[in-house]
Amino acid sequence: MIYEFRTYDLKPRSVPGWEQAFGEKLPERVKYSPLCGLWHTEGGPLNQVLHVWPYEDAAQRAEIRAKTVADGAWPPQFPEPVILNMNSEILLPAPFMEPLKACKVGPVFELRIYQYEVGAIPKVIDAWGKAIEERVKYSPLVGAWYSEVGDLNRWFHMWAYESFDHRMKVREETRAKGVWPPPGGIAPLNQANKFLLPAACSPIQ
Repeated sequence: MIYEFRTYDLKPRSVPGWEQAFGEKLPERVKYSPLCGLWHTEGGPLNQVLHVWPYEDAAQRAEIRAKTVADGAWPPQFPEPVILNMNSEILLPAPFMEPLKACKVGPVFELRIYQYEVGAIPKVIDAWGKAIEERVKYSPLVGAWYSEVGDLNRWFHMWAYESFDHRMKVREETRAKGVWPPPGGIAPLNQANKFLLPAACSPIQ
């Protein structure tokens, strides 16, 4: 299984209209393969949208993308150009990650992206695998992935929270109890995060 993370930078004030057009076209697109989720940024780089698509492998991704375009099922059409930049990343799921499916676990999501030194990702997976069962008792892990194409040695993880206050409470409590970060984990070289809210059409809310 691979996951495609597609991140678009949109013109200011265009996110609601873009999400509406996306949602109106989505029923045609999901006849070919499912959408995991669609979010827009609320903190971090603004006016970004992220949509995540699962595929069996790169060959299936190429086949489906070509077919949806040929059949006119995708992409959505917009009254005027609003996309300033597009970025696509192919990620592999961590072994302990549950397959993504429609659910209501938010409505606040945090995507954290860490860069590690060469060769560190297997160690990260091992440390997380030993600690994740206790951590998810505090808030759901939506998913954890590592980069396969593009910038390598990157670790992506998305968490769901009831609110921004809930996020702070969880982080403070897990640190105080020694639950998280994973004991003996490998320190990243750098870290970044985004706060996300789901679009109305997102299967994950």
